Amino acid sequence: MEQLQKIINESSNIVFFGGAGVSTESGIPDFRSENGLYHKEYDYPPETILSHTFFMSHPQEFFKFYRQKMLFPQAQPNAAHLKLAALEKAGKLSAVITQNIDGLHQKAGSQKVLELHGSVYRNYCMKCHSFYEMEAILNCEGVPACSCKGIIKPDVVLYEEGLDSEVINESVKAISQADTLIIGGTSLAVYPAAGFIHYFKGKHLVLINKKKTELDLQADLAVYDAIGKVLDAIEV
Repeated sequence: MEQLQKIINESSNIVFFGGAGVSTESGIPDFRSENGLYHKEYDYPPETILSHTFFMSHPQEFFKFYRQKMLFPQAQPNAAHLKLAALEKAGKLSAVITQNIDGLHQKAGSQKVLELHGSVYRNYCMKCHSFYEMEAILNCEGVPACSCKGIIKPDVVLYEEGLDSEVINESVKAISQADTLIIGGTSLAVYPAAGFIHYFKGKHLVLINKKKTELDLQADLAVYDAIGKVLDAIEV
C-alpha cells in the first residue's frame, strides 16, 4: 500500500482501466469468477444469450435474461468508484475506461468515463432511433417496443458486435498519454478491450485484482485484494 500511495503521489496523469470486478462490491455479479454468470445454469449459455444473433432470433428470451441478470437500478457506487472520482476531482486522474455497463462511475461523480461496452442507461429504437431510459426496459414485459413499433435495443455491445470506434480511439489516446495506468477488477480475457493496455508507454503499471493475470510480471506493482478495499486506503 505504501508503494501504491507513492506511485499515486508522483503521478499527474493516471488512467484507470476496469472490469466487472470493480462492481462486484456493489452487488453486481461478474462473469468469470466461481459465482459469476458463466458458472450458472440457464436454458442457453450466457455467451449465447448475450449475442447479436440470439437477440435478433430470440428477443423474448434475451430480454428475460437481460432484465433478471444485467439490470441493477438499485446498485450504488462502492469505495473504488468513489475514490476514482475523488482522484479525478483532485486533478490526478484523467480518464476511467470501463468494460462495465452499469453507470456506477458516473453515479460516483466521475466525469471522463469511456464505456467500451456501452451502458444500460441508454436504449434506442432500432427503427426510428428514439432514445429511451432504462425504465422503458424495466417497466414492461416481453420485448420493449417503441411507439413506432420498433424494438427498443439496449446500447450495450453484444457478442458479435463491434466496439464504438470513437470510444476506442479516445481510450487508446488516454492510455498512450498516461504516466500511470491502473488496471483493476478484470481478468484481461476480453478482447479487443484487453489489448488496449499495450498502448501504455508511461512510467507505472499497476494491477489490482483478487487473482493473478497474464500481465502481472510486466507490472511495477501487483496487488491481490478487493479493489474497493485497496483504493479506499489511498489518500488523495
